[in-house]
Amino acid sequence: MRYMLLNPGPVSLSDGVRKAAVKTDLCHREPEYFALQDRVRSGLLGVYDLEPECWSSVLLGGSGTTALEAMMSSLLPRDARLLVVENGVYGERISRIAEIHGIDFSVIRHEWTDPIDLERVADALSSSEFSHVAAVHHETTTGRLNDIAALAQLCERQGVQLLLDAVSSYGAEHIPFQSPVLVACAATANKCLHGIPGLCFVVCRKHSLANAAQPPRSLYMHLPLWADKQDQQETPFTPPVNGLLALEQALQELAAEGSWQARHAHYSQLAGQVKRALTALGVEPLLKPGASSCVLNAYRLPAGRTYEEIHDGLKQRGFIIYAGQGSLVAEMFRISTMGDISHYDMERLLAALHTVFST
Repeated sequence: MRYMLLNPGPVSLSDGVRKAAVKTDLCHREPEYFALQDRVRSGLLGVYDLEPECWSSVLLGGSGTTALEAMMSSLLPRDARLLVVENGVYGERISRIAEIHGIDFSVIRHEWTDPIDLERVADALSSSEFSHVAAVHHETTTGRLNDIAALAQLCERQGVQLLLDAVSSYGAEHIPFQSPVLVACAATANKCLHGIPGLCFVVCRKHSLANAAQPPRSLYMHLPLWADKQDQQETPFTPPVNGLLALEQALQELAAEGSWQARHAHYSQLAGQVKRALTALGVEPLLKPGASSCVLNAYRLPAGRTYEEIHDGLKQRGFIIYAGQGSLVAEMFRISTMGDISHYDMERLLAALHTVFST
């Protein structure tokens, strides 16, 4: 049985991406690899029509957290003062990275189910001198899409730069790249872009690379090293070659669909089908209408039902969903509509949901 992955990455792959990942053996020191590397880097900027004169996409091996840690450890200068905005597991991860690397930071904490309180952030920025703000765009702890456009406008008024965790939004949600304070975002191949795990990247303004931390906080994750080598058609360490092969195909498929706007519309349509089906079965969304991303929605566990029985019932029918995290583990479950999901898959899913939640 082929399982449909309804978790927030990795995703169910198209046949084209799956085949591309293993279509050839390619040495990472040959011209053919560097041509591939150039195409993928250009394709990543093309998702949001970013100008290569101003922006750079820097490829790394690892998960989305690798990109996030590389972005923060590299692009926060030694004298940076950081304000972290938390409203979920992944905001808390930003704080943990800052702590590990000895970055001077403070935190604005929210309940996991709450939106960002912009007034609290504004008060914090006004009361102390910060150079940067870091936040999560799509907080997959709850499926909340944080209002990053409003946060960027606040940063503009306060004169601070913004670092963005876009791991679960790059390729499907609007990102305010037009804001001059958004200097970088971390992302991954195996979520909204429909690539395979093991390849991540940071999209950053070139001036942020020039002002990176010196001396470096890390050897492997120092972005200026990777960017410099990739610009020269080189690579400092062995890259995830198969991940690039797969991502090139995935980017071509994304462009053929109509880029991120079309993917946003597609995800929204699928998520709407799931929500209507579950609501009809008495299953309540965790967040208020309009608060969730198009990528993932969280739902409250019905009274008397456990996540394990719901998960196992759906898995028996070919679908993998996701549990809640931390204090919400006994209250909710999550369903994502990323990946290669066909009309037929959706019909089967809706039938499976009806069967599992009706028993």
